[in-house]
Amino acid sequence: MDLCVTIKGVSFLLQTGMGVLGNTVVLLAYTHIVCTGPKLLPVDMILCHLAFTNLLLLLTRSVPPSMTVFGLKALLNDPGCKVVIYAYRIGRALSVCITCMLSVFQAVTITSTGPYLSRLKPSLPSLVIPTFAGLWLFNMAICISTPLFTMAPRNGTVSAFTLNLGFCLVDFRDNLSYVINGVAISGRDFAFVALMVGSSCYILLLLHRHSHQMKGIHRSQGGGAETRAAKAVLTLVVLYVVFFGIENVIWIYMLTVEKVSPVVADMRVFFSSCYASLSPYFIISSNKKVKAKIVCTAEHEQPSADTQDSNDK
Repeated sequence: MDLCVTIKGVSFLLQTGMGVLGNTVVLLAYTHIVCTGPKLLPVDMILCHLAFTNLLLLLTRSVPPSMTVFGLKALLNDPGCKVVIYAYRIGRALSVCITCMLSVFQAVTITSTGPYLSRLKPSLPSLVIPTFAGLWLFNMAICISTPLFTMAPRNGTVSAFTLNLGFCLVDFRDNLSYVINGVAISGRDFAFVALMVGSSCYILLLLHRHSHQMKGIHRSQGGGAETRAAKAVLTLVVLYVVFFGIENVIWIYMLTVEKVSPVVADMRVFFSSCYASLSPYFIISSNKKVKAKIVCTAEHEQPSADTQDSNDK
């Protein structure tokens, strides 16, 4: 096997393995919290849903290329390609939407109560599930045309408006379909990223004001918890925006050249999945509930293992 192909396969496998493990741990931790403790806060519900979305993205975008690299040909038929690519498009869309939702909800949570927010803040917990449902329906509608253009790989030449993913083809057939699809997806992504950045800048402004005017609140437990949560959300937003920017710089480059190198296309796929792979580890390190649940589970398992070893001796 060619060295470059081996490096590509190993890179995708490591990225997928890390991401699946991290997001699964976050989901299991929150599941255990729900089963043994009180109801989740809105931010925790959003983080849990983000982990699920990232898991969906990784399983549909990183796993098939990895399997194809290591010799699994004809991995999916036409219906399989339609399902996998449609699920990937929804997962990718929800990743930006849920991160944006997280930023907006956190901005509303820590803001000083004003005439318009006095009624909104108490209703935040009841808005989480309807917002999830609305985002799912919205993105399912935006991506509804994806199955129409998706098919299994075929022998022979492909049209100029075909995206060859290796394991599947996305054939837009003509320039109009290609442009409409690109404008719809790019417009949605940039709109949510702009809202995400705007709400994050507002959070930064509030944190700056609090550091000078509300030091007493910062010393209290609630104020400190809100500040830590806000900083964690800001870091997730920065992480997303960085990888989103890298991916779109590569995408713009691909649109400007006549023939795209496979290495460049693989780099775009890799960077588009980096956020889904790395974000769960930041959630684990910055979220006290998740970290405490993981530590508690590990400590619970350790005495059991020691007891088993003693019995074996």
